[in-house]
Amino acid sequence: MARELFAGVMSGTSLDGVDAVVADFAPENGKACETLGAAHIAFPSMLRDELLALQQPGQNELARAGAAANLLAELYADGIGKAIAAAKVDRAEITAAGVHGQTLRHRPDRGFTVQLNNPARVVEKSGVLVVADFRSRDVAAGGQGAPLVPAFHRALFGQRGRHRVIVNIGGIANITDLRADGSVNGFDTGPGNVLSDLWCAKNRGTTFDAQGAWASTGKVNTKLLDVLLADPFFSAPPPKSTHRDTFNLKWLEERLDAAHIDDEAQNIQATLVALTARTIADAIRAYASDAEEILVCGGGAKNATLMQDLGREVAPRKVMTTADEGVPVEQVEALAFAWLARETLAGRPGNLPEVTGAKGPRVLGAIYPR
Repeated sequence: MARELFAGVMSGTSLDGVDAVVADFAPENGKACETLGAAHIAFPSMLRDELLALQQPGQNELARAGAAANLLAELYADGIGKAIAAAKVDRAEITAAGVHGQTLRHRPDRGFTVQLNNPARVVEKSGVLVVADFRSRDVAAGGQGAPLVPAFHRALFGQRGRHRVIVNIGGIANITDLRADGSVNGFDTGPGNVLSDLWCAKNRGTTFDAQGAWASTGKVNTKLLDVLLADPFFSAPPPKSTHRDTFNLKWLEERLDAAHIDDEAQNIQATLVALTARTIADAIRAYASDAEEILVCGGGAKNATLMQDLGREVAPRKVMTTADEGVPVEQVEALAFAWLARETLAGRPGNLPEVTGAKGPRVLGAIYPR
């Protein structure tokens, strides 16, 4: 059987860098796909700071965004090249690369979503056909444009007769409900790592709390947790999605001030981790209560404190990571966008209207030929 080689590139809300993969979607082992090579490129601090600043309106932001998009494109192309080298395949064998871009604004309620990217530049630098801008078509069809990974989760992890939930914990957390009958649901549950990363940066000067070590020294402030949980996003029914537009440092500080909470910084950190675990678990209880097992992916899967909190929240369900199924937690989203590029070129819909709320199935993405 001929190989179907695609690359996928993802830079998520956590702003930690670029993850790239090369995958075969017709592997001899009979699985949905097989990763042949992978690469991670950390964001230079200057670019990370600029991308964080561009999340909010600012002076000369159009020119700054254009310059940042060019730098991103260089990193995306470099990631594709490194993943191809790791896969030990010829560049000409890669059918296409799915390149998601960096989300700066996500307002499906206003009919738009913005992923910073320069796909034409990625093509020029990588020599690979690029598929980009996956969210816009779903939003134009009245959908949330997110999450887009549930269809891939079904292809990769779905098993008839087995009810599983895939939990992706990046900057934002989302769940995919893979039901035993083959049907699928999914939605964003709220902040994943975004608030704890921001609080860690403000108080510790580091971009994230490695393995949740700092959070583990704190005690959950139950009053603050109740205040945070009162945000209407958490009780809103799906379909729903969110981003830093809603959950950011200002959102947190406004609630700290309104509730007159003055606690130790590590207790706030522990509470933010608890918020992520609770809102994921609440979503599972409300919409996937019969799930037998939970597979976690994304950077949050490496946060031991968060994983412990989540395990307590969803007990007695079994909590594993996608690595237990042979897929490293940091590769799942990049693989998803490689798969979405494949669906685009085949003329197949990449969205699930039951997940996003779109008016119907849509072929996603814009194609930039090599």
